Amino acid sequence: MRTFRRTRLLAATGAAITALALTACENGSGTRDEGASQPTSPSAAADASKPAQDQSSHRPGQSAGSGQQSAQPSQTGKPAENGTSGGSGTSEGAKGGANAPGDLTICNGSNTKTTAQPVPRPLNHMLLTVTNTGSKPCALMYYPVLRFDEMQWVPQAFDDTKPQAVPMLEPGASGYAGVRLSAADDSGTGGDTGRALTVAFQGRTPNSSGGPSATPSLPAKGVYYDSALSVTYWQTDVETALD
Repeated sequence: MRTFRRTRLLAATGAAITALALTACENGSGTRDEGASQPTSPSAAADASKPAQDQSSHRPGQSAGSGQQSAQPSQTGKPAENGTSGGSGTSEGAKGGANAPGDLTICNGSNTKTTAQPVPRPLNHMLLTVTNTGSKPCALMYYPVLRFDEMQWVPQAFDDTKPQAVPMLEPGASGYAGVRLSAADDSGTGGDTGRALTVAFQGRTPNSSGGPSATPSLPAKGVYYDSALSVTYWQTDVETALD
């Protein structure tokens, strides 16, 4: 009985070896894959683990998956100028305040009333008063330009009376200028008596026209003046104008 079992075992082993040899001949490798996982190279494993490229992540001007920039990317428009993205391109700050040159109203004969009044002190002086009769503030620029009758020369202004800021007259407010008519020591020459006075107003730049002139009334006897005739810059108070 023991000999019979050994004979059967040897026969079964030989049959298994014969079947294995036949399988090796079929796939040419000596073994046949029966569903076991195949070994992979490191590079193949890396390619398999790399996620698919997101087509939406391409930069403008690149074709999908190529990594190459297109020859001429299309231009969608010019950048907004002056930091604006539309409209007129002018910000509110660019318009300026009430004293900006374009908005400045200048005091002149059309929006003020001017009077000329001789004063006892200082001697030989006259006070010009300009009152704003308009509905908005106006600026008294520089100094008045005076002309008695047909006088052919222009009185000069005292430079040391120039104010730090242009006097601005609110509606109803007044500005002043002092007029030295003649020298107190009789050193003046070419004395004459003025019967009519014209007061011209200057514009934004020196010696430019600020608009219509004023013709304030003078005393019936007239006003005596000589070569010492001169004026102050416009002031906001009487004391400074006559100092």
